[in-house]
Amino acid sequence: MTIPKLAATLNPTENQVKHRFRVSQPNLFSSLRTAGISPDDDAETRLKKSLLIFATGLVCLGSMLWLFLYGQIGPQFSATPPFAFQLLLVGNLVWYFHTGNFNLFRYSQLALFLFAPFAVQWSIGNFITASGASLWGLLAPIGAVLILNVRESAAWFFAYIFLTGLSGFFDYFLADSFQSPPVKVSIRTSVFFFALNFAAISTIVYLLLRYAVQEKAKTQSSLEETHRLLQIEQDRSEKLLLNILPGPIAERLKLENQTIADGFSDISVMFVDIVNFTKIAEGLSPQQVFEMLNRIFSSFDELADQFGVEKIKTIGDAYMVAGGLNLEQSNYTKAIAELALAMQHLLQNDHKINDQNLDVRIGIGTGPIVAGVVGKKKFIYDLWGDTVNLASRITSEGMPGMIHVDANSHRRLCAEFSFDQAQTLHLKGKGDTLVYRLREKRNVEKQRQAVSDNSKTTRPS
Repeated sequence: MTIPKLAATLNPTENQVKHRFRVSQPNLFSSLRTAGISPDDDAETRLKKSLLIFATGLVCLGSMLWLFLYGQIGPQFSATPPFAFQLLLVGNLVWYFHTGNFNLFRYSQLALFLFAPFAVQWSIGNFITASGASLWGLLAPIGAVLILNVRESAAWFFAYIFLTGLSGFFDYFLADSFQSPPVKVSIRTSVFFFALNFAAISTIVYLLLRYAVQEKAKTQSSLEETHRLLQIEQDRSEKLLLNILPGPIAERLKLENQTIADGFSDISVMFVDIVNFTKIAEGLSPQQVFEMLNRIFSSFDELADQFGVEKIKTIGDAYMVAGGLNLEQSNYTKAIAELALAMQHLLQNDHKINDQNLDVRIGIGTGPIVAGVVGKKKFIYDLWGDTVNLASRITSEGMPGMIHVDANSHRRLCAEFSFDQAQTLHLKGKGDTLVYRLREKRNVEKQRQAVSDNSKTTRPS
């Protein structure tokens, strides 16, 4: 077997699957059980096919019962027209199963439903002697509503009314001349079969409508379940998208078919870099390295959500966040500073998360940036600009365990946070740059000082 043939065998195309489905069900009984439904039929076509098969079965059963009772109770007449009607219905059904041409089958079957009852009535005599057998023709326009559509059913209903009027015309003016000798039917027999015809047609119509409503309810339930599953998948996809992109950017990406690039005049950017990560990772297995980073960065994610800032990305052992991308937050520089202190405190005090006693450098810069979505596949939301470069340089040149900020960030934070004296760092591509070491919030410092002073005053001499 060649490779293409083997591939086709292992991975069949859609047409091949459908062909195999048809080949696997060639017999009449299988077709009858599935109502001639093929795999590529939509829900509406499946319903129409099953309805027409169901109607055919009901009409065949009802007409056989009618023929038997009329032969037992009513006058003797030729059984050829009713029997021919039975043969035509069954023959048309077998032909449909053989050819699969549902479009022709539904029109021909509805035509039999319409014309055959009138032919049977005319062969017996008139409305009275046939006990209104033409009433069975009402199944044609009712079936057209269910199996065709409302617009086409009007023509079938008009044809039924026309044939009914035509029968009435002939019965009124010409019935006597057609009966030689006249067929004698007792009133009891006529009334019995009138009641039988009304009951049979009413039962068939009710069962058809009931079956149609039940099947549509099943289809609706299936559609609702499918919609529910699709909604779950959509929510899952949106959640995944929100884990990759900021909320407003994710919404724009869904609605806009264009490049997303925005300029921000003022954003605070922070980098967190693990100190000596490469040396520490050399003594660990890949699984241990992954678990270590995952614990730390997952904790950082939770803190970022808590302070309302946006995680941008991780780059190896570096973590990047930004504040101010969400226009609803006003004091984003303060939030970034509080996040930096929280991260520092977490690593120093939570040994379950930081079991390797890792230390970090943190750098914060504030200023204009450009933000946007890069790429079409495996895309990423990223930031560019001098502010980003400055924050990255401050981080890489900073001291381990320290939080350093640029002059813009310091001006905004100095009223609420305490800093060490400014120092000058020589940054690559920037030259000599003033940076400030962030220590803690001033209220925390005051509380600690008050506790210290109180302990001194209460200390026994």
